[in-house]
Amino acid sequence: MLTEERQQYILNTIRFKGIIKIKDICSETNCSESTARRDLQQLEEQGDLLRVHGGAKYMNSLQEEPAMNDKVSRNVDAKDRIAQQAVANIQVDDVIYLDAGTSTLAMIHHLNPSYNLRVVTNGVVHASALADMGIKTYLLGGNLKGITKAVIGPEAVKSLQEYRFNKVFLGINGVHLKFGLTTPDPDEAIVKKTAIAQSEEAFILVDNTKFDHVSFARVGDLASATIITDQLMPKLAEQYQPLTTIQEVKP
Repeated sequence: MLTEERQQYILNTIRFKGIIKIKDICSETNCSESTARRDLQQLEEQGDLLRVHGGAKYMNSLQEEPAMNDKVSRNVDAKDRIAQQAVANIQVDDVIYLDAGTSTLAMIHHLNPSYNLRVVTNGVVHASALADMGIKTYLLGGNLKGITKAVIGPEAVKSLQEYRFNKVFLGINGVHLKFGLTTPDPDEAIVKKTAIAQSEEAFILVDNTKFDHVSFARVGDLASATIITDQLMPKLAEQYQPLTTIQEVKP
């Protein structure tokens, strides 16, 4: 395989999955580890990706925000495992808040309608799915953001301040040791921050590709929520676990 073809395979895989491993590059393109490492180094120098231990991950800008339709097809298996773990934290009669993310969307078909839950959400797609299951659902009012199908703005924040939750479940774009929890849109960040403030417990649902990423708007400290994620590399787990509670889902 030509260098250009191999590097295009690497970029296509990262854009779809968010991460790629050196061993997968070698097996799929029939190249040596040294060749794969050279490709990753060159692509990193071009600003196309960020090398991590054993592979590379997607390099995003502070303001980049994938559309809902794009995000829903990424890391599907990991999101479903994370969603199942998140649902395991829910108890009968809980009042919960579901953020308008694809990881929280994956929670819905795992919810038990017999639990007598009351769910508030700022996700239009989420509200529809919850209503279809016969779960008592409240949709926040405010401005509808087309790209993420999230309701945001002052009205949404004001509505949230009138509620109290046993638990909130949020998606996030970046988890970083220094900068904490971040997301590209300041208006969405305020909604997430308000939801955390109104809850007894907060949970962040995030796949491992979001670690060491930073977005434009800060939501909170790492310690402000329990992070539910798929299996972390040992080095990442060692760095983050002293600063926050992590529920790590095994493959």
